[in-house]
Amino acid sequence: MSAWEGEPPREVAVVMLTAVGDVVHTLPVVRSLRAAWPQARITWAIQPGPAGLVRPVGAADELLVFDRKAGVRGIRDFRRRSAGRRYDVVLALQSYFKAGLVASLLPARRRIGFDRARARDATWLLAREHVPARPRAHIQDELLEFLDYLGVPRRMEWGVGATEEERARYAGLLPEDGRPAVALVIGTSKPEKEWPAERYARLVDALHADLGARAVLVGAKSARETAVRDTIARLASHPPLDLLEWDLRRVAYLVERADVLVSPDTGPLHLGVALGTPTVSLMGYTNPKRFGPYGRFHDLLIDAYGDPGEDYPVTAGHRPGRMERIAVDQVLEKVERALREYPRGG
Repeated sequence: MSAWEGEPPREVAVVMLTAVGDVVHTLPVVRSLRAAWPQARITWAIQPGPAGLVRPVGAADELLVFDRKAGVRGIRDFRRRSAGRRYDVVLALQSYFKAGLVASLLPARRRIGFDRARARDATWLLAREHVPARPRAHIQDELLEFLDYLGVPRRMEWGVGATEEERARYAGLLPEDGRPAVALVIGTSKPEKEWPAERYARLVDALHADLGARAVLVGAKSARETAVRDTIARLASHPPLDLLEWDLRRVAYLVERADVLVSPDTGPLHLGVALGTPTVSLMGYTNPKRFGPYGRFHDLLIDAYGDPGEDYPVTAGHRPGRMERIAVDQVLEKVERALREYPRGG
């Protein structure tokens, strides 16, 4: 069984719990399902943090929140809230055990997951059907395979931008002053993916002196991000505007407002690409062919992952220590190119 036959489904569920980048990649899947099956009720199983990003944009009819940090209690609570439901199809878009377990808790006529080779933690056993086996690809492309399997046309629409209410609420954060705004993401979930703090400080001063641009810090307030922020403030002659805050909708607004985004491999990078903000991607630890910007701004990518002339495969693993290969001048050149070739509103 593959493409949908007979009456269109009435109840559809997608399981993509986290992280923010993967949630961004899931939006075109959900919006494609909505366009193909407008009569269906779409439920999205998701974790609390990313739920805050997608809830205001109304991609799904319901967000069924799973609190992974609650342990067994979180599983019991999720099972209680999903009791009595019956889905025509569940798409298990995430191939690790807890996500597979969550998908298995949703009663379904069809439960579709990844093929055995690409499923981790034996999650292929928790699905009744599997997308055809294919070589590894960019995460976005792999998620779109579920649409192909169901015969649902792809719609590359994210719709994650700020709402009118959010634009009014956050308008005072970044008032116009005639200078281009360059948003800097300074933290990720893994230290190995991050660019050195002192180079951000030098970049901030170079943006001011060479491009007449203002630097803006966007992202959360993790311990590492606040430490990097403090280092930048100490070393830079022209400290950036600090807009770090635990608010993903605020991040989305700021990324959308920025003239250029500079980011390592983390959620705001993919948010920027989805929003059409010219995004300078700093990639060294993770493979750009799998985790890099999808579909656009490849000319702004700085690839420190591969060696010169290397045609590395999509399946290559992590490469520690390579973020230090990225020089300040390289990033500045990409920002200048972005301002020249992707003018906002032009």
